[in-house]
Amino acid sequence: MSVQVTGEYTLPESPSNPLAQAENAADPSVFSKSARHYALSILVVVYTFNFIDRQILSILLEPIKQDLGLSDTQLGLLTGFAFALFYATLGIPIARYADKGNRRNLIAVSLTIWSAMTAVSGLAQNFWHLLLARIGVGVGEAGCSPPAHSMIADYFPAKKRATALGIYSLGIPVGILFGFVAGGWLNEFFGWRVAFFVVGVPGIILAIVVRMSLREPMRGMAEGRVDVGVQPTVLETFNYLWSKRAFRHLSFGAALTAFVGYGVVTWVPAYLIRSFGMETGEVGTYLGLILGIPGGIGIALGGWMADRYGARDTRWYLWVVSVALLLGAPFSFGIYLADTAAMALLFLIVPILLGNFYQATTFSQTQGLVSLRMRSVAAAVLLFILNIVGLGLGPQAVGILSDVLREDYGQESLRYSLFVFSFVNIWSAYHFYQAGKYLKEDLVHD
Repeated sequence: MSVQVTGEYTLPESPSNPLAQAENAADPSVFSKSARHYALSILVVVYTFNFIDRQILSILLEPIKQDLGLSDTQLGLLTGFAFALFYATLGIPIARYADKGNRRNLIAVSLTIWSAMTAVSGLAQNFWHLLLARIGVGVGEAGCSPPAHSMIADYFPAKKRATALGIYSLGIPVGILFGFVAGGWLNEFFGWRVAFFVVGVPGIILAIVVRMSLREPMRGMAEGRVDVGVQPTVLETFNYLWSKRAFRHLSFGAALTAFVGYGVVTWVPAYLIRSFGMETGEVGTYLGLILGIPGGIGIALGGWMADRYGARDTRWYLWVVSVALLLGAPFSFGIYLADTAAMALLFLIVPILLGNFYQATTFSQTQGLVSLRMRSVAAAVLLFILNIVGLGLGPQAVGILSDVLREDYGQESLRYSLFVFSFVNIWSAYHFYQAGKYLKEDLVHD
Protein backbone atom coordinates (compact mmCIF):
# COMPACT_ATOMS: atom_id res chain seq x y z
CA MET A 1 0.00 0.00 0.00
CA SER A 2 1.42 3.38 -0.94
CA VAL A 3 1.62 6.00 1.74
CA GLN A 4 2.19 9.69 2.14
CA VAL A 5 4.09 11.12 5.08
CA THR A 6 2.61 14.17 6.76
CA GLY A 7 5.01 15.66 9.27
CA GLU A 8 6.06 12.69 11.40
CA TYR A 9 2.90 10.69 10.80
CA THR A 10 2.22 8.12 8.10
CA LEU A 11 -1.24 8.28 6.54
CA PRO A 12 -2.95 6.23 3.80
CA GLU A 13 -2.97 7.83 0.42
CA SER A 14 -6.15 6.52 -1.13
CA PRO A 15 -9.61 7.58 0.14
CA SER A 16 -10.90 4.21 -1.08
CA ASN A 17 -8.69 2.24 1.28
CA PRO A 18 -10.29 -1.23 1.77
CA LEU A 19 -9.77 -1.21 5.53
CA ALA A 20 -11.65 2.07 5.81
CA GLN A 21 -14.43 0.67 3.63
CA ALA A 22 -14.70 -2.39 5.85
CA GLU A 23 -14.96 -0.25 8.95
CA ASN A 24 -17.60 1.91 7.28
CA ALA A 25 -19.69 -1.13 6.46
CA ALA A 26 -19.59 -2.30 10.07
CA ASP A 27 -21.97 0.38 11.29
CA PRO A 28 -23.80 2.04 8.39
CA SER A 29 -26.18 3.98 10.65
CA VAL A 30 -23.31 6.21 11.76
CA PHE A 31 -22.68 7.17 8.15
CA SER A 32 -26.26 7.86 7.07
CA LYS A 33 -27.24 11.33 5.98
CA SER A 34 -29.85 11.59 8.73
CA ALA A 35 -27.31 10.58 11.41
CA ARG A 36 -24.84 13.21 10.25
CA HIS A 37 -27.49 15.91 10.13
CA TYR A 38 -28.85 14.99 13.55
CA ALA A 39 -25.35 15.12 15.04
CA LEU A 40 -24.71 18.51 13.49
CA SER A 41 -28.07 19.81 14.73
CA ILE A 42 -27.36 18.74 18.31
CA LEU A 43 -23.90 20.29 18.21
CA VAL A 44 -25.39 23.56 16.92
CA VAL A 45 -27.81 23.63 19.87
CA VAL A 46 -24.93 22.95 22.29
CA TYR A 47 -22.91 25.79 20.76
CA THR A 48 -25.95 28.05 20.98
CA PHE A 49 -26.12 27.44 24.74
CA ASN A 50 -22.37 28.02 24.85
CA PHE A 51 -22.82 31.56 23.57
CA ILE A 52 -26.01 32.30 25.49
CA ASP A 53 -24.15 31.59 28.72
CA ARG A 54 -20.96 33.30 27.57
CA GLN A 55 -22.45 36.53 26.25
CA ILE A 56 -25.42 37.17 28.52
CA LEU A 57 -23.05 39.09 30.78
CA SER A 58 -22.61 41.73 28.05
CA ILE A 59 -26.23 42.87 28.12
CA LEU A 60 -26.13 42.90 31.94
CA LEU A 61 -22.93 44.95 32.32
CA GLU A 62 -24.65 48.26 33.15
CA PRO A 63 -27.02 46.92 35.86
CA ILE A 64 -24.17 44.87 37.36
CA LYS A 65 -21.89 47.93 37.24
CA GLN A 66 -24.46 49.98 39.13
CA ASP A 67 -25.37 47.24 41.62
CA LEU A 68 -21.84 46.11 42.50
CA GLY A 69 -20.05 49.44 41.87
CA LEU A 70 -17.55 48.16 39.30
CA SER A 71 -15.24 50.03 36.89
CA ASP A 72 -15.03 49.43 33.14
CA THR A 73 -11.63 47.81 33.67
CA GLN A 74 -13.18 45.30 36.09
CA LEU A 75 -16.06 44.65 33.69
CA GLY A 76 -13.55 44.10 30.90
CA LEU A 77 -11.76 41.55 33.07
CA LEU A 78 -15.02 39.68 33.74
CA THR A 79 -16.06 39.58 30.10
CA GLY A 80 -12.59 39.06 28.68
CA PHE A 81 -9.41 37.83 30.26
CA ALA A 82 -10.81 36.05 33.34
CA PHE A 83 -12.94 33.90 31.07
CA ALA A 84 -10.52 33.61 28.16
CA LEU A 85 -7.46 32.59 30.19
CA PHE A 86 -9.09 29.43 31.54
CA TYR A 87 -11.20 28.80 28.44
CA ALA A 88 -8.25 28.93 26.07
CA THR A 89 -5.60 27.35 28.30
CA LEU A 90 -7.65 24.38 29.49
CA GLY A 91 -8.93 23.86 25.95
CA ILE A 92 -5.57 22.35 24.93
CA PRO A 93 -5.27 19.48 27.47
CA ILE A 94 -9.00 18.83 27.13
CA ALA A 95 -8.59 18.65 23.35
CA ARG A 96 -5.70 16.23 23.75
CA TYR A 97 -8.01 13.96 25.67
CA ALA A 98 -10.64 14.42 22.93
CA ASP A 99 -8.16 13.18 20.32
CA LYS A 100 -7.91 9.83 22.11
CA GLY A 101 -11.13 9.58 24.17
CA ASN A 102 -14.89 9.85 23.72
CA ARG A 103 -15.72 13.32 22.41
CA ARG A 104 -19.47 13.06 22.96
CA ASN A 105 -19.10 12.34 26.68
CA LEU A 106 -16.62 15.18 27.06
CA ILE A 107 -19.07 17.65 25.52
CA ALA A 108 -21.88 16.45 27.82
CA VAL A 109 -19.77 16.89 30.97
CA SER A 110 -18.50 20.29 29.84
CA LEU A 111 -22.03 21.50 29.09
CA THR A 112 -23.13 20.52 32.59
CA ILE A 113 -20.29 22.46 34.20
CA TRP A 114 -20.67 25.72 32.30
CA SER A 115 -24.47 25.72 32.64
CA ALA A 116 -24.27 25.22 36.40
CA MET A 117 -21.68 27.99 36.77
CA THR A 118 -23.84 30.38 34.72
CA ALA A 119 -26.73 29.80 37.11
CA VAL A 120 -24.39 30.30 40.10
CA SER A 121 -23.37 33.72 38.68
CA GLY A 122 -26.73 35.05 39.82
CA LEU A 123 -25.71 34.51 43.47
CA ALA A 124 -22.65 36.80 43.25
CA GLN A 125 -22.44 39.49 45.94
CA ASN A 126 -19.27 41.22 44.76
CA PHE A 127 -16.67 41.35 42.00
CA TRP A 128 -14.72 38.33 43.29
CA HIS A 129 -17.78 36.08 43.45
CA LEU A 130 -18.67 36.94 39.89
CA LEU A 131 -15.05 36.50 38.81
CA LEU A 132 -14.95 32.95 40.19
CA ALA A 133 -18.26 32.08 38.53
CA ARG A 134 -17.01 33.38 35.17
CA ILE A 135 -13.84 31.33 35.53
CA GLY A 136 -16.08 28.29 36.08
CA VAL A 137 -17.99 29.06 32.90
CA GLY A 138 -14.69 29.32 31.03
CA VAL A 139 -13.48 25.98 32.42
CA GLY A 140 -16.66 24.25 31.26
CA GLU A 141 -16.80 25.85 27.83
CA ALA A 142 -13.21 24.81 27.15
CA GLY A 143 -14.53 21.31 26.46
CA CYS A 144 -16.99 22.28 23.73
CA SER A 145 -15.55 23.40 20.41
CA PRO A 146 -12.33 21.34 20.00
CA PRO A 147 -14.11 17.96 20.28
CA ALA A 148 -17.09 19.30 18.30
CA HIS A 149 -14.83 20.44 15.44
CA SER A 150 -13.13 17.06 15.43
CA MET A 151 -16.45 15.21 15.29
CA ILE A 152 -17.74 17.39 12.45
CA ALA A 153 -14.50 16.82 10.53
CA ASP A 154 -15.16 13.08 10.84
CA TYR A 155 -18.80 13.36 9.80
CA PHE A 156 -18.29 15.60 6.74
CA PRO A 157 -15.73 15.36 3.89
CA ALA A 158 -13.36 18.22 3.15
CA LYS A 159 -15.44 19.64 0.29
CA LYS A 160 -18.43 20.10 2.63
CA ARG A 161 -16.56 20.85 5.84
CA ALA A 162 -16.55 24.66 5.70
CA THR A 163 -20.31 24.62 5.13
CA ALA A 164 -20.82 22.16 8.02
CA LEU A 165 -18.62 24.20 10.36
CA GLY A 166 -20.44 27.30 9.16
CA ILE A 167 -23.73 25.73 10.24
CA TYR A 168 -22.16 24.75 13.57
CA SER A 169 -20.92 28.32 14.01
CA LEU A 170 -24.51 29.56 13.70
CA GLY A 171 -24.63 28.78 17.39
CA ILE A 172 -22.72 32.03 17.92
CA PRO A 173 -25.25 34.52 16.51
CA VAL A 174 -28.28 32.49 17.61
CA GLY A 175 -26.83 32.21 21.13
CA ILE A 176 -26.07 35.91 21.25
CA LEU A 177 -29.58 36.70 19.97
CA PHE A 178 -31.28 34.65 22.68
CA GLY A 179 -28.82 35.78 25.33
CA PHE A 180 -29.30 39.46 24.58
CA VAL A 181 -33.08 39.37 24.18
CA ALA A 182 -33.71 37.10 27.17
CA GLY A 183 -31.10 38.79 29.34
CA GLY A 184 -32.30 42.29 28.51
CA TRP A 185 -35.96 41.68 29.28
CA LEU A 186 -35.38 39.36 32.24
CA ASN A 187 -33.24 42.09 33.79
CA GLU A 188 -35.97 44.70 33.31
CA PHE A 189 -38.68 42.51 34.85
CA PHE A 190 -36.81 40.41 37.41
CA GLY A 191 -33.24 41.72 37.72
CA TRP A 192 -29.88 40.49 36.47
CA ARG A 193 -29.57 37.68 39.01
CA VAL A 194 -32.68 35.88 37.77
CA ALA A 195 -31.45 36.24 34.17
CA PHE A 196 -28.35 34.16 34.92
CA PHE A 197 -30.38 31.44 36.59
CA VAL A 198 -33.00 31.18 33.83
CA VAL A 199 -30.47 30.75 31.00
CA GLY A 200 -28.15 28.43 32.94
CA VAL A 201 -30.45 25.63 34.10
CA PRO A 202 -31.73 24.37 30.68
CA GLY A 203 -28.17 23.50 29.63
CA ILE A 204 -28.04 20.76 32.24
CA ILE A 205 -31.05 19.10 30.61
CA LEU A 206 -29.43 19.43 27.18
CA ALA A 207 -26.32 17.66 28.50
CA ILE A 208 -28.43 14.56 29.18
CA VAL A 209 -29.78 14.65 25.62
CA VAL A 210 -26.23 14.85 24.24
CA ARG A 211 -25.06 11.91 26.30
CA MET A 212 -28.02 9.69 25.44
CA SER A 213 -28.57 10.42 21.73
CA LEU A 214 -25.38 11.63 20.02
CA ARG A 215 -23.24 9.06 18.16
CA GLU A 216 -19.44 9.13 18.30
CA PRO A 217 -18.07 8.92 14.71
CA MET A 218 -15.00 6.90 13.73
CA ARG A 219 -11.96 9.08 13.19
CA GLY A 220 -11.35 9.77 9.51
CA MET A 221 -14.62 8.16 8.35
CA ALA A 222 -15.67 11.07 6.14
CA GLU A 223 -12.50 10.78 4.07
CA GLY A 224 -12.02 7.02 4.22
CA ARG A 225 -8.75 7.59 6.07
CA VAL A 226 -7.42 4.94 8.47
CA ASP A 227 -6.74 6.02 12.04
CA VAL A 228 -3.48 4.37 13.05
CA GLY A 229 -4.02 5.43 16.66
CA VAL A 230 -0.75 7.38 16.95
CA GLN A 231 -1.36 10.60 18.86
CA PRO A 232 1.24 13.37 18.68
CA THR A 233 1.96 15.53 21.72
CA VAL A 234 0.57 19.03 22.09
CA LEU A 235 4.01 20.49 21.41
CA GLU A 236 4.41 18.36 18.28
CA THR A 237 0.99 19.49 17.04
CA PHE A 238 1.78 23.13 17.76
CA ASN A 239 5.18 22.96 16.08
CA TYR A 240 3.65 21.18 13.10
CA LEU A 241 0.98 23.88 12.73
CA TRP A 242 3.38 26.74 13.33
CA SER A 243 5.70 25.43 10.60
CA LYS A 244 2.95 26.24 8.10
CA ARG A 245 2.88 29.84 6.96
CA ALA A 246 -0.81 29.58 6.14
CA PHE A 247 -1.65 28.74 9.75
CA ARG A 248 0.51 31.51 11.20
CA HIS A 249 -1.27 34.16 9.15
CA LEU A 250 -4.67 32.50 9.45
CA SER A 251 -4.51 32.27 13.24
CA PHE A 252 -3.33 35.84 13.73
CA GLY A 253 -5.92 37.18 11.29
CA ALA A 254 -8.66 35.30 13.14
CA ALA A 255 -7.37 36.55 16.51
CA LEU A 256 -7.43 40.18 15.37
CA THR A 257 -10.89 39.80 13.88
CA ALA A 258 -12.08 38.28 17.16
CA PHE A 259 -10.39 41.13 19.05
CA VAL A 260 -12.69 43.59 17.30
CA GLY A 261 -15.72 41.28 17.34
CA TYR A 262 -15.65 40.51 21.05
CA GLY A 263 -15.08 44.17 21.81
CA VAL A 264 -18.22 45.02 19.85
CA VAL A 265 -20.40 42.26 21.32
CA THR A 266 -19.26 43.06 24.86
CA TRP A 267 -19.35 46.85 24.85
CA VAL A 268 -21.81 48.07 22.21
CA PRO A 269 -24.77 47.41 24.56
CA ALA A 270 -23.18 49.69 27.19
CA TYR A 271 -22.32 52.24 24.47
CA LEU A 272 -25.96 52.44 23.36
CA ILE A 273 -27.14 52.76 26.95
CA ARG A 274 -24.63 55.45 27.91
CA SER A 275 -24.59 57.51 24.73
CA PHE A 276 -28.27 57.28 23.75
CA GLY A 277 -30.10 56.42 26.98
CA MET A 278 -31.56 53.12 25.79
CA GLU A 279 -32.90 50.48 28.24
CA THR A 280 -31.56 46.91 28.49
CA GLY A 281 -34.70 45.31 27.02
CA GLU A 282 -34.67 47.62 24.01
CA VAL A 283 -30.92 47.22 23.48
CA GLY A 284 -31.14 43.46 23.88
CA THR A 285 -33.89 43.16 21.30
CA TYR A 286 -32.28 45.31 18.60
CA LEU A 287 -28.76 43.99 19.12
CA GLY A 288 -29.98 40.43 19.44
CA LEU A 289 -31.72 40.66 16.07
CA ILE A 290 -28.72 42.29 14.38
CA LEU A 291 -26.14 39.95 15.87
CA GLY A 292 -28.41 36.96 15.33
CA ILE A 293 -29.79 37.45 11.81
CA PRO A 294 -27.09 39.32 9.82
CA GLY A 295 -24.48 37.61 12.01
CA GLY A 296 -25.89 34.19 11.18
CA ILE A 297 -26.17 35.04 7.49
CA GLY A 298 -22.53 36.14 7.53
CA ILE A 299 -21.31 32.88 9.05
CA ALA A 300 -23.33 30.70 6.66
CA LEU A 301 -22.59 32.86 3.62
CA GLY A 302 -18.89 33.01 4.47
CA GLY A 303 -18.67 29.22 4.69
CA TRP A 304 -20.64 28.74 1.48
CA MET A 305 -18.60 31.30 -0.48
CA ALA A 306 -15.35 29.81 0.82
CA ASP A 307 -16.39 26.34 -0.38
CA ARG A 308 -17.66 27.68 -3.71
CA TYR A 309 -14.69 29.83 -4.69
CA GLY A 310 -12.07 27.84 -2.80
CA ALA A 311 -12.97 24.74 -4.83
CA ARG A 312 -11.83 26.63 -7.94
CA ASP A 313 -8.80 28.33 -6.42
CA THR A 314 -7.60 27.28 -2.95
CA ARG A 315 -6.47 30.81 -2.10
CA TRP A 316 -10.08 32.03 -2.07
CA TYR A 317 -10.90 29.87 0.96
CA LEU A 318 -9.29 32.71 2.92
CA TRP A 319 -9.27 35.60 0.47
CA VAL A 320 -13.05 35.88 0.74
CA VAL A 321 -12.49 36.83 4.39
CA SER A 322 -9.93 39.48 3.50
CA VAL A 323 -12.31 41.13 1.02
CA ALA A 324 -15.21 41.00 3.48
CA LEU A 325 -13.22 42.69 6.26
CA LEU A 326 -12.11 45.53 4.00
CA LEU A 327 -15.65 46.13 2.73
CA GLY A 328 -17.00 46.27 6.28
CA ALA A 329 -14.42 48.71 7.69
CA PRO A 330 -16.09 52.03 6.65
CA PHE A 331 -19.39 50.91 8.16
CA SER A 332 -17.60 50.07 11.42
CA PHE A 333 -16.38 53.65 11.71
CA GLY A 334 -19.93 54.90 11.19
CA ILE A 335 -21.24 53.01 14.24
CA TYR A 336 -19.27 55.23 16.61
CA LEU A 337 -19.61 58.50 14.68
CA ALA A 338 -23.42 58.24 14.54
CA ASP A 339 -25.57 60.97 16.11
CA THR A 340 -28.52 58.71 16.90
CA ALA A 341 -29.02 55.18 18.16
CA ALA A 342 -30.94 54.31 14.98
CA MET A 343 -28.01 55.31 12.77
CA ALA A 344 -25.53 53.41 14.95
CA LEU A 345 -27.66 50.26 14.74
CA LEU A 346 -28.06 50.56 10.96
CA PHE A 347 -24.31 50.98 10.48
CA LEU A 348 -23.75 47.92 12.69
CA ILE A 349 -25.56 45.52 10.32
CA VAL A 350 -22.89 45.35 7.60
CA PRO A 351 -19.80 44.86 9.83
CA ILE A 352 -21.62 42.15 11.77
CA LEU A 353 -22.50 40.29 8.56
CA LEU A 354 -19.09 40.63 6.89
CA GLY A 355 -17.09 40.31 10.10
CA ASN A 356 -18.40 36.76 10.57
CA PHE A 357 -17.09 35.48 7.21
CA TYR A 358 -13.93 34.20 8.90
CA GLN A 359 -15.66 31.79 11.29
CA ALA A 360 -16.35 28.69 9.18
CA THR A 361 -13.45 28.67 6.77
CA THR A 362 -10.81 29.48 9.42
CA PHE A 363 -11.66 26.39 11.45
CA SER A 364 -12.28 24.27 8.37
CA GLN A 365 -8.87 24.96 6.85
CA THR A 366 -7.16 24.33 10.18
CA GLN A 367 -8.69 20.84 10.22
CA GLY A 368 -7.31 20.31 6.73
CA LEU A 369 -3.79 21.26 7.79
CA VAL A 370 -3.31 18.33 10.21
CA SER A 371 -3.58 14.56 10.55
CA LEU A 372 -6.52 12.75 12.18
CA ARG A 373 -5.30 12.59 15.77
CA MET A 374 -4.21 16.21 15.70
CA ARG A 375 -7.63 17.61 14.91
CA SER A 376 -9.05 18.41 18.36
CA VAL A 377 -5.70 19.79 19.55
CA ALA A 378 -5.32 21.79 16.32
CA ALA A 379 -8.74 23.36 16.94
CA ALA A 380 -7.74 24.06 20.55
CA VAL A 381 -4.46 25.69 19.47
CA LEU A 382 -6.36 27.94 17.07
CA LEU A 383 -8.93 28.73 19.76
CA PHE A 384 -6.15 29.45 22.25
CA ILE A 385 -4.58 32.06 19.98
CA LEU A 386 -7.96 33.45 18.92
CA ASN A 387 -9.34 33.69 22.45
CA ILE A 388 -6.28 34.99 24.27
CA VAL A 389 -5.90 37.82 21.76
CA GLY A 390 -9.56 38.24 20.82
CA LEU A 391 -11.73 37.35 23.80
CA GLY A 392 -9.07 37.97 26.42
CA LEU A 393 -7.57 41.24 25.25
CA GLY A 394 -10.41 42.70 23.16
CA PRO A 395 -13.00 43.55 25.87
CA GLN A 396 -10.21 44.28 28.36
CA ALA A 397 -8.47 46.77 26.03
CA VAL A 398 -11.74 48.57 25.26
CA GLY A 399 -12.52 48.86 28.98
CA ILE A 400 -9.06 50.14 29.90
CA LEU A 401 -9.02 52.76 27.13
CA SER A 402 -12.54 53.83 28.08
CA ASP A 403 -11.38 54.49 31.66
CA VAL A 404 -8.31 56.36 30.35
CA LEU A 405 -10.49 58.59 28.16
CA ARG A 406 -13.18 59.17 30.80
CA GLU A 407 -11.56 62.32 32.21
CA ASP A 408 -11.72 64.01 28.80
CA TYR A 409 -14.87 62.50 27.29
CA GLY A 410 -17.02 61.46 30.28
CA GLN A 411 -19.92 59.18 29.25
CA GLU A 412 -18.70 59.27 25.64
CA SER A 413 -15.33 57.69 26.47
CA LEU A 414 -16.63 54.23 25.52
CA ARG A 415 -17.68 55.50 22.07
CA TYR A 416 -14.17 56.67 21.25
CA SER A 417 -12.50 53.59 22.70
CA LEU A 418 -14.57 51.37 20.40
CA PHE A 419 -13.86 53.68 17.44
CA VAL A 420 -10.08 53.41 17.91
CA PHE A 421 -10.11 49.61 17.95
CA SER A 422 -12.41 49.32 14.89
CA PHE A 423 -9.35 50.00 12.69
CA VAL A 424 -7.84 46.64 13.66
CA ASN A 425 -9.92 44.77 11.04
CA ILE A 426 -7.82 46.33 8.25
CA TRP A 427 -4.79 44.64 9.80
CA SER A 428 -6.76 41.38 9.97
CA ALA A 429 -7.53 41.54 6.24
CA TYR A 430 -3.81 41.62 5.44
CA HIS A 431 -3.16 38.36 7.34
CA PHE A 432 -6.03 36.51 5.66
CA TYR A 433 -4.67 37.60 2.28
CA GLN A 434 -1.24 36.26 3.18
CA ALA A 435 -2.70 33.01 4.57
CA GLY A 436 -4.53 32.39 1.30
CA LYS A 437 -1.29 32.63 -0.66
CA TYR A 438 0.27 29.71 1.24
CA LEU A 439 -2.79 27.55 1.88
CA LYS A 440 -2.56 25.17 -1.07
CA GLU A 441 0.99 24.03 -0.35
CA ASP A 442 0.30 23.62 3.38
CA LEU A 443 -2.87 21.51 3.26
CA VAL A 444 -2.56 17.78 4.06
CA HIS A 445 -3.27 15.67 0.94
CA ASP A 446 -3.93 12.03 1.68
